[in-house]
Amino acid sequence: MSGTERGTPAPLDALSWPVRTARLSIRRVSAADEEAVWAYRRLEQVSRWGSWRPADREDWRAILAARLRDLLVVELDGRVVGDVMVKVEDGWAQREVGERARGVQAELGWALDPAFGGRGYASEAVREVLRVCFEELGLRRVTANAFAGNVASIRLMERVGMRREVHAVADALHRELGWVDGVGYALLAQKWAADR
Repeated sequence: MSGTERGTPAPLDALSWPVRTARLSIRRVSAADEEAVWAYRRLEQVSRWGSWRPADREDWRAILAARLRDLLVVELDGRVVGDVMVKVEDGWAQREVGERARGVQAELGWALDPAFGGRGYASEAVREVLRVCFEELGLRRVTANAFAGNVASIRLMERVGMRREVHAVADALHRELGWVDGVGYALLAQKWAADR
């Protein structure tokens, strides 16, 4: 289901899917992907650092339905091995120039089936999604956030060229750890283009 089918056009609807890397195919998620994504999203090692953990299968269906607009799935040889959220949003702006800040940036988030970890698939997928954000969506800035203890995501953000912009003290409430530090990373279109 695309954003248009829910009444509001989604920026990802305007693009041609799937996109491919050397090893992966990345496409819009669909309701038919529910089982494949549930298989790894329900795992403790995946949900530990995520912003949501499905309580049960019904909860998972509701979460997925709410995220269809912004979610991509990553496939390896036709099997779903991960997902990447691309949430296009407005930049902060003063009222007089607010129109120029509409839809100019995106927040990314990701999860990978642990059975496929350690082989560079997450880096490959996120690099391609960054390319889509800058080259196809024409965005000026991409961000990602994490709990400071989520070392794997922090390393991934750094590997793909994102720069740490924020280290906030005890600003993020973790379901088991309580209030912990959070980090924010970003990449500007000019830096991405220069590094390529």
